[in-house]
Amino acid sequence: MKKILFLILCFPWFGMAQGDGLSSTVDSLYREDQFYVGVTYNLLSNQPKSLSQNGFSLGFNLGFIRDMPINKRRNVSIGLGIGYATNSFNQNLLITKDGAGGYTYSILNDSQTFTKNKFSNQVVEVPLEFRWRTSTPTDYAFWRIYTGLRVGYVFHNTVKYSGNQGDIKLINVSDFNKFQYGLTLSVGYNTWNLHLNYNLNALFNDQANIDGIPIDMNTLKLGLMFFIL
Repeated sequence: MKKILFLILCFPWFGMAQGDGLSSTVDSLYREDQFYVGVTYNLLSNQPKSLSQNGFSLGFNLGFIRDMPINKRRNVSIGLGIGYATNSFNQNLLITKDGAGGYTYSILNDSQTFTKNKFSNQVVEVPLEFRWRTSTPTDYAFWRIYTGLRVGYVFHNTVKYSGNQGDIKLINVSDFNKFQYGLTLSVGYNTWNLHLNYNLNALFNDQANIDGIPIDMNTLKLGLMFFIL
């Protein structure tokens, strides 16, 4: 995690260094922001009653987006790419395996002490963006508004618990939805950009429930996005 944070802090300076090394040759067919890296704070929305988050739930993502300008000035474009994301969620939803090979869900109360209870995932993502910016062929610092859709395939998930019920570790729980899709928005100037990603579908499938009530949670991720080249 220290290495990830170091890389994130270095990206802004890397972007500034690129601007300082401007070539005398003007590229009239330039493309912008084809690599991205971001860090987010992950929130659970539409939570079941009594479910709460605790600790810091972190997300990290990086990838490549092909920038395809659609006007002569090249400040409006479509972006399509591929990326990788990893997300963790610290909360009080206990997931255990039942005797029939399925899973049981319950909310940990105050008497059930624990030091760790989280689920995490790793995702291959396909971002599609509509991009507007104030860039020119010679301007490396500009305003941008990028909005779009992000579709992801969850290829790995993990559940970990440590507390008065012992240690639990579950890998690739089948009740998590494999496909995730949501809306994205990145707004900012130069290298620093505020980022929002709101998932439109539920984190779990219909098999996940508490006392017969489906767990219809989805996710909201807020953070910073850094674009280069």
